[in-house]
Amino acid sequence: MNDYSKNTCLIAKTFAGLEKVLAEEIRSIGGMDVKVFQRAVEFTGNKTLLYKANYLCRSALRIIKPIAVFKAENEEILYQEVKKISWEDYLDLKSTFSIDGITSYSNITHSKYLALKSKDAIVDRFREKTGKRPSVEKDDPDLRINVRIFKNNCTISLDSSGESLHKRGYRQGTGPAPLNEVLAAGMILLTGWKGDTNFIDPMCGSGTLPIEAAMIATNIPSGYYFKQFAFERWKDFDPELWQEIKSQAESEKKETTIQIIGSDWSGRILQVARTNVSAAGLENQIKLMPEFVRDVEAPPAPGILVTNPPYGERIKPDDINKLYKEIGDTFKQKFNGYSAWVISSHMDAIKHIGLRPSGKHKLYNGPLECRYVGFDMYEGTKKEASSKYSKSNAEARWRENKRKNESQKDNTKNMTRKAPEYRRRRS
Repeated sequence: MNDYSKNTCLIAKTFAGLEKVLAEEIRSIGGMDVKVFQRAVEFTGNKTLLYKANYLCRSALRIIKPIAVFKAENEEILYQEVKKISWEDYLDLKSTFSIDGITSYSNITHSKYLALKSKDAIVDRFREKTGKRPSVEKDDPDLRINVRIFKNNCTISLDSSGESLHKRGYRQGTGPAPLNEVLAAGMILLTGWKGDTNFIDPMCGSGTLPIEAAMIATNIPSGYYFKQFAFERWKDFDPELWQEIKSQAESEKKETTIQIIGSDWSGRILQVARTNVSAAGLENQIKLMPEFVRDVEAPPAPGILVTNPPYGERIKPDDINKLYKEIGDTFKQKFNGYSAWVISSHMDAIKHIGLRPSGKHKLYNGPLECRYVGFDMYEGTKKEASSKYSKSNAEARWRENKRKNESQKDNTKNMTRKAPEYRRRRS
């Protein structure tokens, strides 16, 4: 059997735009040889790191472990190469498995056929060795296998997560167009917030952003509420190591004194948020209020605001521009000293916020391409801050010009004194 205590290649999947955030998380738990790809981060680590990546990485959707890479220019090569793998290291006859096939730009063009051919190779290997075969179970298998072919290059991987890691386990209900938990956590991490200043979401919906913020502030692992990871059913699962990792994470949880606030105009949706907050056990960390965005009172600065206002087909063009202008006016009037971040797929509406962005990222909320835009709210208005900046610059320029003028006067005086001597020499 393979020695999984040794370092091996691992891949963490994420949303487009969150790759660098995830790479930093991987490094922070000990990942080595970290490489960023589109919607994925490759790294080197051992079994401990595999467990930690699933349990601790907030911006990861799934952690997979490649076990074979080969050229598969046709179905027969695919069959033979898959059959060569020592599947008895990962499965026994009582185990169940499923195969997820993905193919693109390859001679094998159908994903379902790819999965079927791979399944045949696995069961035929067992039949030849034992006369029996393990069973396929699509919904709740003991081993999830990924077969991906891209430009005839095939990678066979084991899915160590099972359910997508965005399914934290605390969400009991949702409002319209809920924010994915991994996207929410990634948005917060993109701001650089460390849980050390006040946090508010004035349009919190079912509460995902405040909950993810509270988990960051109190150091609750992203996988804390997860029922079971796929690796817990692997043949080489180490329960003692797993318990050690969870115990270490438990010891690093902490109390927080910052304010974390969520508000929404809909009492019905806010009740869903309360249910979710309660399921996460964060009633003491999160305060929920039934208020319109314009009525929200900001906790003392410094602080951060992160929100997911309505956009897309949920709201008419005239209404959305009016709403975003109201959001911008509220920022200016009530959130001095804050860093405010807004995600939206409505690019024109963002302009109606009426503030110059200090940061901008391209993210995807489901199929919608969005801009995640940050605004630094100065003490006073931006115009006043700009005026102060311009005034200080003007004073600096005045002092510099004065120094130059005085220098020029001194030079003129010196030349005047030397002029008679120069005329005598000329004569």
